[in-house]
Amino acid sequence: MTTPATSTAALTLRVYYEDTDAGGVVFYANYLKFLERARTEWLRALGVNQSELAVREHRLFVVQSLDMQYLRPARLDDLLVIHSRITRLGRASIHFAQRAERNGELLAAGNIQVCCVDAGSLKPAPLPRPLWDTLKAITLE
Repeated sequence: MTTPATSTAALTLRVYYEDTDAGGVVFYANYLKFLERARTEWLRALGVNQSELAVREHRLFVVQSLDMQYLRPARLDDLLVIHSRITRLGRASIHFAQRAERNGELLAAGNIQVCCVDAGSLKPAPLPRPLWDTLKAITLE
């Protein structure tokens, strides 16, 4: 964890043709991909490589639950910003509030609970201590 930690993160991404339906509107399930990318890049910025975590610590992250609201459509070529923040940290879980915006306009918002699991058994397992310490510190900001 060598990068300075922050309690929020933002990822900018472009909507491509593959993200849309025949009408050029983002397919609803693709927002979940956008949110996943934002969480992954945030962890990467904190110095967490999920591939290494799986090999070294035998830990994986899986989505346990989510609650999404779709408010406005995003369209082909839109530039979106995905905002993320941690709302709760458990020993084996991280709860995120995430939202997708276009020019400051809220398009979709979700609450996602990610669970840390053992790579072999896929049963809940504690977050590695250095990661938990880093996340705990930024949730107290």
